[in-house]
Amino acid sequence: MSSAEQPLTLVLVGPMAAGKTSVGRKVARLLAVPFVDTDKRIAADHGPIPEIFTTHGEAHFRALERDAVRAAVAEGGVISLGGGAVTDSATRALLRRHPVVFLTVSADAVAQRIRGSARPLLAGEDDPVSRWRDIFDQRRSWYEEVADLTVDTSRRPMRALAEEIAAWRRKQS
Repeated sequence: MSSAEQPLTLVLVGPMAAGKTSVGRKVARLLAVPFVDTDKRIAADHGPIPEIFTTHGEAHFRALERDAVRAAVAEGGVISLGGGAVTDSATRALLRRHPVVFLTVSADAVAQRIRGSARPLLAGEDDPVSRWRDIFDQRRSWYEEVADLTVDTSRRPMRALAEEIAAWRRKQS
């Protein structure tokens, strides 16, 4: 297990609706470590993310996100990042020092997950799945750049995914 100076850390990245929060909570329980969702932490500290985007813009949000990621990895645990966190080069550089799992998902599987959601980058879209696909295609190489392991969440039960990821992380220690 990890020492006090190096807490066990695992970072989950991937597109919107890939299951980072759902899988992350389960992995954290299996590893007996805290779970941190950086989007939820940002919202708790700074208000709703859609409002941050509207009022201050995406660049301001990414700066808040970078700080949240830095704090979370310093604390340790399983950390779920927002889908766009990897767009920031400083955040990607920070992630290179930690085990990162890229949760990928097919557009077909994600369609039902994003319907009716309040995701700022999909707001007002006539075809949110098409917009999701465009965003994922833009970010895919960054997810791959930071990932040590890639897991497809499209069809497998969340519990099985969490067990696979926790087993992989234990082997990294």
